[in-house]
Amino acid sequence: MIDVDSYNVLVIDDEEYIRLLLEKELKNSNRRIVTAASGSQALELIKEERFEVIIMDLRLPDVTELELLIRLKESLTGTEIIMITGHGDIDTAVEAMKLGAYDFIRKPFNLDRLDLLVSKAQQRAALSRENALLRQRAGDDDGRVDFIGKSKAVAEIMFLVNKVAPASIPVLINGESGVGKDVIARLIHQRSNCSARPLVIKNCASLQKELSRSELFGHVRGAFTGADESRDGLLDLAHESTLFLDEIGELPMAVQASLLRALETQTYRQVGGKEERRVNIRFLFATNRNLAREVEKGRFNEAFYHRINAFTIRVPSLAERKEDLPLLVNYFLNTLNSDGRSYQVVDSAMACLLRYDWPGNVRELRNVIERSIILAENGIISERCLPHELVVQADAAENILTLESVERLHILRILDFHDGNRGKTAETLGVSRKTLYRKLRNYSQE
Repeated sequence: MIDVDSYNVLVIDDEEYIRLLLEKELKNSNRRIVTAASGSQALELIKEERFEVIIMDLRLPDVTELELLIRLKESLTGTEIIMITGHGDIDTAVEAMKLGAYDFIRKPFNLDRLDLLVSKAQQRAALSRENALLRQRAGDDDGRVDFIGKSKAVAEIMFLVNKVAPASIPVLINGESGVGKDVIARLIHQRSNCSARPLVIKNCASLQKELSRSELFGHVRGAFTGADESRDGLLDLAHESTLFLDEIGELPMAVQASLLRALETQTYRQVGGKEERRVNIRFLFATNRNLAREVEKGRFNEAFYHRINAFTIRVPSLAERKEDLPLLVNYFLNTLNSDGRSYQVVDSAMACLLRYDWPGNVRELRNVIERSIILAENGIISERCLPHELVVQADAAENILTLESVERLHILRILDFHDGNRGKTAETLGVSRKTLYRKLRNYSQE
């Protein structure tokens, strides 16, 4: 979720009446206002608590122009800064924007506009924090991601990613849960023309059905019960960037038609609003459902499906690309350990990992390796470090393979006993000639 229940705003201004005014006028049930009279006081405050939004005067007595902004941007992540400027400070304010300020407002300022600006800045800050958390969970703190693997399937995916990334066409990413569809979305964004701006991510399964239209398009004040203030939606946040809607199959059909219009025209209206808003958004979608079947059953908008299905990328399950598993294991060993030690998976444990079917895909593998690192002794990961149920299922798979090997050996021995006579061999085995021929043909292809 981008919205949070409450958040903190820090006001930095050396004029007391400005601090008192903003504390009184900007405070509401969800927004707490803290004030500082100087840059040094502000730097002490940010050490003690987190602020989603900072409103600061461009000119403060104890710092030079833009010095505090630079120091704050270096110290904080997921915080948006609004500058208060005088009439002659426009050029400096523009420079502040280039250095990372969210926006600026000139004195004498309109309190209603500042209130709206704070709300929008908070949404952007929450988005930034959410995306940072997603990157951290993916083991990639600097925001750059890679799809690990050297299999033919991975090579095909990367070919498609590199081809489609610079285009503006929507992309639908298919695959089972846990295969890394979000990684593919981030790769497309990183290689796109809007990579300098943050990727906006939303899982449609987390949308409240009755509020999903508002979360996507925003709403005006009074649009529905509880809409005490106007609020921008995800489309506004994603302007000039990429919007990735995961689990698109969960989006209510009533909202799909509205989103289709936004896709085709790059325009939309807020809930309860009359103003036509124009945006420039690259859309990415992901699903683990068969959307064509959902259309047939009347559970997904057909026109919307054909629009988002213009370019598809299927991400295979981990079971379909087992040759990539050792590379993924090494990747997680390097990115998940926090002690800087070197870890090694013994051959028997690696063989066990290779035999397992991985119904939870790469996500499950990541969790298994994270657990194994904790249980490892002297940096060695053995079968004892693996979940018991994984070892049991892997052993069962090995037994199945052993039975197949025994059957093969038995058939070949009976064939040899009858000097290669397939008719007599089939009769002895109690199977049809057709079945015997099929098995022998399979053996010859091994």
